[in-house]
Amino acid sequence: MTTDHKRLVPTYRAPRGAVELVTVPVLQYLMVDGEGDPNTCDAYRDALATLYPVAYKVKALCRAQGEDHTVMPLEALWWADDMAAFTTAREKSRWAWTVMIMVPGTVTPEVVETARDAVRAAGRGPSLDALRLETLDEGLCVQTLHVGPYDAEGPVLARMHDEHIAARGLRMRGRHHEIYLGDPRRTAPERLRTILRQPVSPARTSATG
Repeated sequence: MTTDHKRLVPTYRAPRGAVELVTVPVLQYLMVDGEGDPNTCDAYRDALATLYPVAYKVKALCRAQGEDHTVMPLEALWWADDMAAFTTAREKSRWAWTVMIMVPGTVTPEVVETARDAVRAAGRGPSLDALRLETLDEGLCVQTLHVGPYDAEGPVLARMHDEHIAARGLRMRGRHHEIYLGDPRRTAPERLRTILRQPVSPARTSATG
């Protein structure tokens, strides 16, 4: 039986038109870091050309051990020295990123190394040396579902940051997180579905009295 972790982990669902407060469990990912405009830089293309074959090889190895799972959607952490680069000008050349695919917690470093070796032997995976297995503990987050082109996310993020986070007495921490539920190669831009997530913590209050 194939396990679909999108169904098991509730934070892989989010409401459209509303911002919800969630607690994200500790999850494990295949990750590759980089920087630059994801639409034009070779590093981003190389990262994706590495993540997917390794993720599918990990799936095959797990299936051979009797623990099959679906390959999860692409995700990315995004950040910049000036976070306004995301919500105003969207100056993508200033972005840094970690692209990643979640894998079950039962996947061990040894399985990932075996998958890496197999992908390398096949002459694939241009960023294999940069790929790593790492856990991410985001904890308390706000998130919403954006439907539409990636370049139209700016106003949604601005409202999430300026209205919903402050209104809940929270402050942003960590890195902006996106989960891509649609395939841009097969889906019209206006129908793309992306979960937008921001880790938060209670805002500090000054001592009085």
